[in-house]
Amino acid sequence: MDLSVQINKSLNLKNPVINASGTFAYGEEFSEIMDISRLGAVVTKGLSLNPKTGNPVPRICETACGMINAIGLENIGVHRFITEKLPVLNTAEVPIIANFFGNSEDEYAACAKSLSVDGVSALEMNVSCPNVKKGGIQFGTDPQTLRTLVGEVRKQTEKALIVKLSPMVSDIVAMAEAACDAGADAITCANTFPAMAIDPLTRRPVLGNTTGGLSGPAIKPITMKLVWEIARNLDIPVIASGGITNAADVLEFIIAGASAVEIGAHSLRDPFCFGKILDDLEDHLEHHGIRSIEELRGSLII
Repeated sequence: MDLSVQINKSLNLKNPVINASGTFAYGEEFSEIMDISRLGAVVTKGLSLNPKTGNPVPRICETACGMINAIGLENIGVHRFITEKLPVLNTAEVPIIANFFGNSEDEYAACAKSLSVDGVSALEMNVSCPNVKKGGIQFGTDPQTLRTLVGEVRKQTEKALIVKLSPMVSDIVAMAEAACDAGADAITCANTFPAMAIDPLTRRPVLGNTTGGLSGPAIKPITMKLVWEIARNLDIPVIASGGITNAADVLEFIIAGASAVEIGAHSLRDPFCFGKILDDLEDHLEHHGIRSIEELRGSLII
């Protein structure tokens, strides 16, 4: 069965299943658990221009149908990633997508330029970050701000450019359109939802940062609608991210219009889920006489 998908002319995936940014750091832990070359691509954790410390512990807590994390984008920085981590990842025959972020247009542009090296197949911009030079407005909540940012990053790289949107907007299509107009090759939809948990005994927040981002099955139906809205309105590949736990979830997102999916929270509960999901996808296509998963993309009947 043909599970291959094409994101753009330079980014071809052998299948639509990818890990979500941050779930397995830079890939080393993941490669010890399974053959990462089975994946469509491997996404790194978020990288900043300079090393960044994270939030105070505890950083993760489980909640009904999901988890809340407040890691704080801790990472070793772009330059150490390129010299220390990328060579290890490149031993596997799988596209590497470098996720990155910044607190200003200059930082985003510098990250994109630095990451445009051999061994990196594509860049994924996390735009759920505050623009500290403009009063803290998030890049991913204002269409014009996002359009300007993506345009500046586009000037710095010829790599496939994916923009990972925030779900906390009034019009997700307008945000995706702004990114597309400025030169994005694909959209990842979407990031986590702001959330918090309280310990009733101590009457204190469970997380050291008080609030964090909700992921897991709880957000799947919301993300599904966002993916569907983008896919039916814009001619741009969409990578769905939010609550995927099995092959049926993957098929739902593909039918809604997604080209590929990223799996995050569930992989922390079951690190072996990727292989099972890929096997089940092949079985589904074979059982139903579907030669290519592309036949299912955007096939929702209303």
